[in-house]
Amino acid sequence: MTHAGVLMDDTTLKFHDVVPGGIISLCIWHYDGWTELVLAAVEGDPSKLSCLGVDEDSLYQTANSQHLEHKQWKDWIAQRAFVALYITSHRGHSAAVQYLLEHGADSLSRTPMGRTALHVAAAMDRLDCISHLLKYGASINERDDRGESPMSVAQRLNHRHSERRMFLFYWMAKSGTKDPKNLITNKDFRRAKSRFGSKKSQV
Repeated sequence: MTHAGVLMDDTTLKFHDVVPGGIISLCIWHYDGWTELVLAAVEGDPSKLSCLGVDEDSLYQTANSQHLEHKQWKDWIAQRAFVALYITSHRGHSAAVQYLLEHGADSLSRTPMGRTALHVAAAMDRLDCISHLLKYGASINERDDRGESPMSVAQRLNHRHSERRMFLFYWMAKSGTKDPKNLITNKDFRRAKSRFGSKKSQV
């Protein structure tokens, strides 16, 4: 069955009665260079992304962007950088994720449903992308519109390595250490780790 419809920012595939096992063909609007950006992000090639308006040093222009005021142009760049970051985090393109973060992509930006790039990296168990996002300020406790955090997403999907990495990073940041071995003497960490371990054994 073929079903056509526009997926607005605040709707879901369920809204369009997509059934499990169905095949979805997406058509991305090709105005303003979005098709090229999405395809480059899916491919995960930093050199292609660098030419498509994902950082403020970019010379990339579209018929729309050349008419934007400075603040509007900065917002346009930030939006493109986040879309690329979200897609590359989902696909597990760690080099592209690192490139985007180094060039100003905001790890705390959200989709209209409240999800961050860390949510999708945790959902897909992309360990290297998770590490890059955490290094650039992503929050493991940021909740989406369904009340889920990246930690709870990883737990729900049984992605134990992702959950452990976020848990360890959180405690390293909290205690101000860069060496995980230094956490061994931290009583609060040992208590939290004990609860974390017992929670895992119940899953």
